[in-house]
Amino acid sequence: MLELCLLGCGGMMPLPYRRLTSFMARYNGSSILIDCGEGTQIGIKHHGWSFKPIDVICFTHFHADHISGLPGLLLTLGNCDRTEPLLLVGPRGLERVVNSLRVIAPDLPFPIHFHELTEKEESIDMGDYRIEAFRVNHNVVCYGYALCIDRAGRFDVDRARANEIPMKYWSRLQKGETIETPEMTYTSDMVLGPARKGLKCVYTTDTRPTPLIAEYAKEADLFVCEGMYGDPAKKAKATENKHMMMSEAAQIAEKAQVKQLWLTHYSPSLAHPEEYLEETRKIFAGTELGKDGKSLVLQFEEE
Repeated sequence: MLELCLLGCGGMMPLPYRRLTSFMARYNGSSILIDCGEGTQIGIKHHGWSFKPIDVICFTHFHADHISGLPGLLLTLGNCDRTEPLLLVGPRGLERVVNSLRVIAPDLPFPIHFHELTEKEESIDMGDYRIEAFRVNHNVVCYGYALCIDRAGRFDVDRARANEIPMKYWSRLQKGETIETPEMTYTSDMVLGPARKGLKCVYTTDTRPTPLIAEYAKEADLFVCEGMYGDPAKKAKATENKHMMMSEAAQIAEKAQVKQLWLTHYSPSLAHPEEYLEETRKIFAGTELGKDGKSLVLQFEEE
């Protein structure tokens, strides 16, 4: 299962009732954090999750409301006796930005590895899952992220026997291993049926609508997207500052045929996003308002 939590849904500045942008996922013992605004640590503690299993932190971009919580989080990870490496992913310049912030968090007991995104689209293999990064359209370089968990086909005994594969190799092939012998090479597709549906969660914020967002969000189980403004009168402001309207997020969700849309990254001026929910749902019925601590558990489809 894939556990998801919207730790903070505010944009620009924290409010008494709304922490800044952050999203966390947990899968198979690994935790993935996307953005780390002020209040991220509070969100993690409030939800009852642990800091120590965080393996990777992805940053959409380097505006303060998306990264200002990082120094404190790094210090907390150090105080948890962490020694395992931490992977940070983000646009070009990530290492310089993080090292500047680390002036107030200089001594850590674990190494930090950096993956700076330079291409329009990149994929990072994390073993049990993939992180796919795609460039969006903000007033600085900014990326959206898709968290993808593939699911292999079922083990097919008849297929294995038809391919005359010795039984001693079945378990290893089922786990995706390739086995080479003097006689021949055995691959997992020789014992597995068709791939089954996996899980996909897509997160994007601080952007105007772009075709890539709909492409990566296609048939996602959860699509978390910026809905900075609800009032149609704010459309010009959203366009000028390269942010997104709630209605535009819903249009992308409808085009991509996602299962659920969570709106996030509200403007401080959007005190009551629920006022615009009914109209937004006319565009995409599966729209939900993001709020601090909103969570979801995604399960693989049973067959």
